[in-house]
Amino acid sequence: MDITSLTAFATVSVLLVLVPGADWAYAIAAGLRERSVVPAVAGLLLGYVAVTCVVAAGLAALVAGRPTLLTGLTVVGAAYLLWLGVETVARPALPTADSPVERSFGRVLLKGAGISGLNPKGMLLFLALLPQFIGGGWPVAVQIATLGFLHVIVCGVVYSGVATAARAVLRTRPDVARRVTRGSGVAMILIAAGLLVEQLS
Repeated sequence: MDITSLTAFATVSVLLVLVPGADWAYAIAAGLRERSVVPAVAGLLLGYVAVTCVVAAGLAALVAGRPTLLTGLTVVGAAYLLWLGVETVARPALPTADSPVERSFGRVLLKGAGISGLNPKGMLLFLALLPQFIGGGWPVAVQIATLGFLHVIVCGVVYSGVATAARAVLRTRPDVARRVTRGSGVAMILIAAGLLVEQLS
């Protein structure tokens, strides 16, 4: 593996992460709801670390070759995302200087890990994308792990920026912040619905 492959993959990774999706929706909601964005972003990263480990171990290829298992994982992931979206729409709590939201670090972390880690499309994306950047020299599993962790770093930078920007820009605009939070919840619901329709139709 050479620096050219790493640079090319980093470019593709940045472009993929900049496309808004469920991760963005959760990062925005966390930026508006939580006292700190650290647990939410750490959770999203933890999910991608898990996906990287699964792909490096070769388990993603096994899942990809079993349509029933893939459908089951997709339905579970979509149901989780749907539940989280409904909860976000129903209770768009906002951080303020007077009444910051206190939630368990572990609870917020696990929600983020569930969003990124339970998305089988992410696993398949890694499975389809990473081999294109594999070269000679290092063992394949080590190269996959290296690329996966590079993607995790990109995610960390982008999602931290998204969550922090949402908080900084919208903290003094409670009505707008409430609409953005609910919009993030709606985005999660729509993504979940799309996953369910795709798998069950």
